[in-house]
Amino acid sequence: MLRVFLQAKLYPVRVTETELEYDGSLGLSRTLIEEAGLSPGQIVLVVNLANGERFETYLIEREEGVCSLNGGTARLGMIGDNLIVMAFVYLDPGETVTPRVVKVDPENVPTGQT
Repeated sequence: MLRVFLQAKLYPVRVTETELEYDGSLGLSRTLIEEAGLSPGQIVLVVNLANGERFETYLIEREEGVCSLNGGTARLGMIGDNLIVMAFVYLDPGETVTPRVVKVDPENVPTGQT
């Protein structure tokens, strides 16, 4: 039996762009993706702190400092909203994971892990 555990958390990530006419995804910089130990294409759960919306999407790589809500997710937030981005992992009983918790400054630059 597999169980689900937190793998990584990035917060607060500030939305800098929205693009409705796009297939859909969350765009973050390579720096943020790698700092959290994640990969482009990986599924993430996103919480918008401004409006309480929670949604699942996948990561794509964007330029440094960018956080883009694309496709349908563009309707779930506005430029300036702060997000929490979380990824989860499935583990067998007895396996453990230490989540990477990455704090982010207002320019979407990682300030360190906790």
